[in-house]
Amino acid sequence: MLKDEIRHTHFPYCLMKQTDGSYVMTNRNYKPIGFMIGEWVDYNEHPVGVNIKGLTAKVAGTLSARGSEELDRIYLYNDGCVPTHDKKSMDAYLARLGKLMALKIAS
Repeated sequence: MLKDEIRHTHFPYCLMKQTDGSYVMTNRNYKPIGFMIGEWVDYNEHPVGVNIKGLTAKVAGTLSARGSEELDRIYLYNDGCVPTHDKKSMDAYLARLGKLMALKIAS
């Protein structure tokens, strides 16, 4: 089900680690950023994975909305801190995005 807020399709919600070690940055619908489709997406069929240099458990903890150091799925926000609900949630999300955007792509 597609939602009408731009954040549902065009803003990072979760970094999902793939078997090859790369990450797919998904939107709230668990589709790669910008995908506006309802059906299942096989990430392996699209060139959407990225290897992120320096993404350690400690760094994951600074990106995670809950401070989790889990590397398999890093949630940038959740139902308890939806960025569009209030200024505090938006400011916290933007701070996490700033840390994510400062990371480099590994070649």
